[in-house]
Amino acid sequence: MAWKLARSERVDAVYLAPGNGGTAGEAKCQNLPVKGGDPASPEGQEDLCRFAAREGIDLTLVGPEAPLAAGIVDRFRERGLPILGPDKRAARLESSKVYAKAFMKKYGVRCAGSRDFVQAAPALEYARKHFDGKAPGGISPLVIKADGLAAGKGVVVADNLGEAEGAINAFMRDKTLGEAGASVVLEDFLSGREVSILAAVNAGPHSEGQNSPGAIVPFIPARDHKRRYDGDRGPNTGGMGAVAPVPDFTGSCQRDFKQNILSPTLKGMLAESLTYRGFIFFGVMVKNGETFLLEYNVRLGDPETQAVLPLMDSDFADLCTAISEGGLDRFPLTWKPAAACAPVAVAAGYPGNYRKGDPVTVNRDALAKTGARLFIAGASGEPGGGPGLRCSGGRVLAVSALGSGADEARQRAYEALEAIRFEGMDYRKDIGAE
Repeated sequence: MAWKLARSERVDAVYLAPGNGGTAGEAKCQNLPVKGGDPASPEGQEDLCRFAAREGIDLTLVGPEAPLAAGIVDRFRERGLPILGPDKRAARLESSKVYAKAFMKKYGVRCAGSRDFVQAAPALEYARKHFDGKAPGGISPLVIKADGLAAGKGVVVADNLGEAEGAINAFMRDKTLGEAGASVVLEDFLSGREVSILAAVNAGPHSEGQNSPGAIVPFIPARDHKRRYDGDRGPNTGGMGAVAPVPDFTGSCQRDFKQNILSPTLKGMLAESLTYRGFIFFGVMVKNGETFLLEYNVRLGDPETQAVLPLMDSDFADLCTAISEGGLDRFPLTWKPAAACAPVAVAAGYPGNYRKGDPVTVNRDALAKTGARLFIAGASGEPGGGPGLRCSGGRVLAVSALGSGADEARQRAYEALEAIRFEGMDYRKDIGAE
């Protein structure tokens, strides 16, 4: 997001709070320390409000989900500071799976059947009935979802009763995800092809108190690869790489998505008087030509954004202004006639306990020859490789490459990964291979 904003001639400076080792070296960008080190904390949010007011920041964008769930948008708007993102009420579409499923069912958003539970015993009993074939959706796999935010690790697809019991007990009794797993959603498994749709949103009352008719403008479709290992094996992760566009998401699928997911979502936002000016992510399963919503994210999705934004031909700053000030439904959103591939490199041990502190080295000349962009995620320090840039997270970085077609984009992306090294570095070899 920072990279795309900085490319706009309208943007003089982009401040990142707290930023990372990649944003530290991005053109026009400057990292900012945050009081308490956490933009989701009350202290951190107050610090950012004061900075935005003092420096006359024209617009604040929120990238991660935790500050949104904690109400940073409400805090900024109370002070008359322009900001993009859903308010705390609307952020529940991501911060609570229970709320999101109730919203989907209430407003006719097509989704998988599900039940939610606040106690482990009845959840375990439902799982037993499911695998005995005595519950709707049985005896297929059962999807166990933690209610709260879990950094992409709160979903388990259980193939048998033992796996389901293990996940329910881990979430609800062992508190492996803290309070995020205090409640769970048990959902029928859907097979098919997953697609990610990012979109811009303008819904809810404007500053003058008038209700907007609302708009959700979808971006080109992308596909994330969530499983840790090649061939879609292993545990779910926050995302091992993404491609865009998605040729098998046909015009018919897009029309079905608009009718059965996008339009009912906007209808629900307006009916619930949710204040939502920002971005939204639709995780979609396509089965026999029909689209089903798996989840909402109330932000741009990661790593899909690393594939989608480089393909956006429109000025991202202009789009953000249209969302903030009105006119999103008339914004001329255009895309490059190209394909993108963005594999992710992770630290040893991810998504479990992973290594930290290893230096990241980048052969800048070799990287430049591929034409790919390096997007740092979990690495801190100054850019340039060597001891200044060190691993600090599980998903360390992504490279995003464009090509005239999917094969060319994929070839360039994997050539770019060869220019990067850190101890224990690993990545899937099949991102975009389909």
